[in-house]
Amino acid sequence: MLLNKVIRGGLRSGIRLQSSSAAAANVKASPSDHSAPQGYSFELTDQQKEFQQLARKFAREEIVPVAAAYDKSGDYPFPVIKKAWELGLINGHITEEYGGLGLSIFDTCLITEELAYGCTGVQTAIEANSLGQMPVLIAGNEAQKKKYLGRMTEEPLMCAYCVTEPGAGSDVAGIKTRAERVGDEYVVNGQKMWITNGGKANWYFLLARTNLDPNCPAGKAFTGFIVDADTPGIQVGRKEVNMGQRCSDTRGITFEDVRIPKENVLIAEGAGFKIAMGAFDKTRPPVAAGATGLAQRALEEATNYALDRKTFGRFIAEHQAVSFLLAEMAMKVELARLSYQRAAWEVDQGRRNTYYASIAKAFAGDIANQVASDAVQIFGGNGFNSEYPVEKLMRDAKIYQIYEGTAQIQRLIVAREHLGKYKK
Repeated sequence: MLLNKVIRGGLRSGIRLQSSSAAAANVKASPSDHSAPQGYSFELTDQQKEFQQLARKFAREEIVPVAAAYDKSGDYPFPVIKKAWELGLINGHITEEYGGLGLSIFDTCLITEELAYGCTGVQTAIEANSLGQMPVLIAGNEAQKKKYLGRMTEEPLMCAYCVTEPGAGSDVAGIKTRAERVGDEYVVNGQKMWITNGGKANWYFLLARTNLDPNCPAGKAFTGFIVDADTPGIQVGRKEVNMGQRCSDTRGITFEDVRIPKENVLIAEGAGFKIAMGAFDKTRPPVAAGATGLAQRALEEATNYALDRKTFGRFIAEHQAVSFLLAEMAMKVELARLSYQRAAWEVDQGRRNTYYASIAKAFAGDIANQVASDAVQIFGGNGFNSEYPVEKLMRDAKIYQIYEGTAQIQRLIVAREHLGKYKK
């Protein structure tokens, strides 16, 4: 325990030093000072490199060796998550006043890519914390942040983003779960579905309809709540057995006369839709980073196999058909990485990054599927067998085109944002 405190304390000190260095770098330098920032740069800071290396080492030593076993058993990887929490690899975006490290979205993306390399099932369980916490981070008051974010840094707890319903996924405005005001409480009834960490969460971010008028616009019809998972009336459904990312905990959640105190409303009644959508600008870049991590793993597995496997008297990497396939895979991975980094950088500058976030999410999700499929192709018959790692990567990749906004929804957003520039 003392070692954990020392590690986490050291990391926090490092972040503070980085912040001080960044502030100093922003001081206007003289024209002769060639060490001053010169604009666009692909160089990571020393602090970012340290976090990246820590996450990379953790993924290879703690996640990769157990990933296949968790995939087969479907067990929740809490022992791995606990170790990641002890190292400060979870909840990094929570600010220092609530016990976190106060990392930027860019920084957390670097960590996410490395963890996803190990197993995206483990990484998705971790990333679900970020999604659940983000509405509280961007819209919570002081008391709410202290109570719900503070506890996440005191012990390895999970939370969940409780929005999707059986009949409302991409169509968030179609949510049927209702919250009716009764005195100083709201009484909630409805059903949520496909909730990551649903059975492991300590608390939920919940989006429910508070204005029952069907003509009420989405921007005023919904309210965001923080709900303790042990509140009476909450029924957690069975763990769903999914195609991939099987160790991630995905469930349905039913709310039956669940009473939520008015103190747990985020901002105000009717502000929920904007809060829920606003969170995506900060969580879609890390999702894209996760897809990139999976693609990087697929590329490396395929490359190593191609340099070991021989056909017709030579390594298959020496056949142009295979080398060109590897080249295409490498190009896609590099571009996906640039796309999530641009999206993360934009939001860290305080700018609206919806356009870039959706590009990153759509592109990285697509190339994760393409690169994983190509890796299976390079492995040939072995790639179709569960004794080799790439078939798992192919199964795990598919969800990146579905959750946190489907590939088609991302294209709708990109088209809207793109055309909006010209219509003005």
